[in-house]
Amino acid sequence: MVSIKISEYQSGQRLNKFLQKYLDLAPTSFIYKMLRKKNIVLNDKKAQGDEILYVGDTIVMYLADDTISKFRSMTKENEKVTVDIEKETIEKLSILYEDSDILVVHKPVGVLSQKASAKDYSINEQIVDYCKSNGILKKDYTNTFRPSVCNRLDRNTSGIIVAGITLKGSQNLTRILKLRVCDKYYYTIVCGHYNKELHQIAYIGKNHDKNLSEVSAEEKPGYKKIETEFEVIDQTNGFSLLQVKLITGKSHQIRAHLAYLGFPIVGDPRYGKRDVNRMFNNRFGLQNQLLHAGKLVLHRDDFFSDLIICDPLPEKFDCICTELGLKKS
Repeated sequence: MVSIKISEYQSGQRLNKFLQKYLDLAPTSFIYKMLRKKNIVLNDKKAQGDEILYVGDTIVMYLADDTISKFRSMTKENEKVTVDIEKETIEKLSILYEDSDILVVHKPVGVLSQKASAKDYSINEQIVDYCKSNGILKKDYTNTFRPSVCNRLDRNTSGIIVAGITLKGSQNLTRILKLRVCDKYYYTIVCGHYNKELHQIAYIGKNHDKNLSEVSAEEKPGYKKIETEFEVIDQTNGFSLLQVKLITGKSHQIRAHLAYLGFPIVGDPRYGKRDVNRMFNNRFGLQNQLLHAGKLVLHRDDFFSDLIICDPLPEKFDCICTELGLKKS
């Protein structure tokens, strides 16, 4: 038998979702069968599975220990430390904003937002370990809720990453990102003096042969509408410093859209100019696109307060602006 008292980190989700995470190897049919037979009960009562869990609720599973172990992939892993916390890395985690539900951090160039293989130590893992090491997340809760990033940046794009450190934090961040009711601003240096319309609409699709995103002025089969706003902060010596506001958020939208408009991002290995990239590599050691997610604006609603979160330009990006004579304000 196992008895689980619901914490604030586990509340807000449906009972069946909780059970599917806890007994992650069990078929859904098994879970519903145990609910029907009252082998799994909620607050000492028969449950249907669609009940919302609240802090203090108690789930009791009248199941043999062997049965529970059989249906839990994390059982053996939880008997040891699941992640060797890299304290040096955690200490370097740059916190931009933190409250009881969300965490906003800076992602450096070269770091993954989420791991692509088992050996990767991404920003997501750093956030989980930060929460564990600071007592924000208890080890016992990691099977039914884990802090998780709610947006992604390319490996070589720096800037703001948001994560929910409670279930309600994750749910509300996911909601505002999906509904596009927050404002996301990026900063970049492009080739040329930007002279196009500031509000641009186009369509983006995937060229699978070249493994590139392609932008078209006209809608095509499989292409999706993109919308981007550009603001010129400064321009000189053949380069422009832009603030970019994403209205839609498609993969490689900013990089591909600017290249299509004739203003490729400096350092971009996919959509940029090779000769320019080579020059910046030789002069500054630049090996990545100069693209930085530098500002996030959250608007007041039932969950969030009005909030502006800024992430200053990385040192190399800032230095390049200075050397090129681009004023940042």
